Amino acid sequence: MSRWIVYVAVGVAMSSCSPISQRALTREFRETEKLFHDHTGFALYDVSNNKSVFEYNSDSYFTPASNTKIFTFYSSLKLLGDSIPAFKYLERNDSLILWGTGDPSFLNRNVYSPTSAFSFLQSSHSKLFLSTSTFQTTAFGSGWAWDDYNDYYSAERSAFPVYGNTILVQSNGANVSVSPKYFSQFVSYVDDESQGVVRNVDSNILTVHRPISQRLKKEIPARVTPDLTAKLLSDTLGLPASTIAAPPKREAKIFYNTPADSVYKVMMQESDNFIAEQLLLVCAATLGDTLKPEVTIEHMKKNYFTDFPDEPAWVDGSGLSRYNLFTPRTIVALWKKIYAEVPRERLFQLLAIGGKAGTIKNYYKAPQPYIFGKTGSLSNNHCLSGYLVTRSGKTLIFSFMNSNFTTSTAEVRKNMQRILNLIYEKY
Repeated sequence: MSRWIVYVAVGVAMSSCSPISQRALTREFRETEKLFHDHTGFALYDVSNNKSVFEYNSDSYFTPASNTKIFTFYSSLKLLGDSIPAFKYLERNDSLILWGTGDPSFLNRNVYSPTSAFSFLQSSHSKLFLSTSTFQTTAFGSGWAWDDYNDYYSAERSAFPVYGNTILVQSNGANVSVSPKYFSQFVSYVDDESQGVVRNVDSNILTVHRPISQRLKKEIPARVTPDLTAKLLSDTLGLPASTIAAPPKREAKIFYNTPADSVYKVMMQESDNFIAEQLLLVCAATLGDTLKPEVTIEHMKKNYFTDFPDEPAWVDGSGLSRYNLFTPRTIVALWKKIYAEVPRERLFQLLAIGGKAGTIKNYYKAPQPYIFGKTGSLSNNHCLSGYLVTRSGKTLIFSFMNSNFTTSTAEVRKNMQRILNLIYEKY
């Protein structure tokens, strides 16, 4: 019997149960594990009744992928204000000393934001000195795949990101343009059958493979160093800039730049890894002078996550690491905290919205959106968690996690959509 015949058979069985039964749901998840030979977990919670509705392997640990961003989101909500701190600064005669806070939004092409930080720096007419003393972590996170270095989703972490720490390469088939222009000097061309752009693993040398027969637009992570950041600032602002190793001064001021929600929206809807990683550093900057993700993670676990049903194994901001491990019921517990603290009308607009926005805009479609949440995908893993508003008007919190499948993510997603839609219709 094909798996789709099984899907239909189980679906028909469920449709006869009104309202949806625990037994029918259990059968659904058992069939899912049989079909995909995977590990599946699910937790469902009714907000209005303040009780768990259904659980299946909800106490088992799964690879959360970008569901990790929910933890970064909540940390930012607790530790940051309405605007993201762009940098700490101190004016001394004709010099301006800057300490980066990790702000991911400065000249970031993917964040629509005011340019107040840029205007402030440009109008200072000062010599810029960028301190390197606060960045106490590595460019890549623990457990990241090293060979993702050429892909936009694996941009390097730094204290003072510029242009999202990426290089934008575009072509209309004949001419190639590079932004920032500084990187144009590192472009070389190779005539072969392959297409695209590849950066050298250890440098910013870019190889463009020709012929390029179609329009090309690709963001490639830059190989970031403090000296490179200073050069980019100098070129962009038209001011001299260099690096120093000065520790932050007590009298340094903080310059606030981008509205926080405009940054959170890109992170949660588009699943922007770079923004997530940098926000953990921004949170650390509010707790002290050390930009290190562990500072934020340990603070949150100690002060806000002690009541979770299962301790999260949490190591980075984005979920790129395979070392992250969460249980479905812990993710539901986190969504409960968020729902209790953030007004619904604000919260739902920051999340991916089924059939409408973000990573699920082409899925979970309905006349009125009913899924608001966060996806998570790595090879052989796919998750979705958040809020489900049923046809009857109930608000449910759910976490649906799948690990270790060898079929396509599209098949897994299709099955998830079918089950969540049944809950939407029947609960």
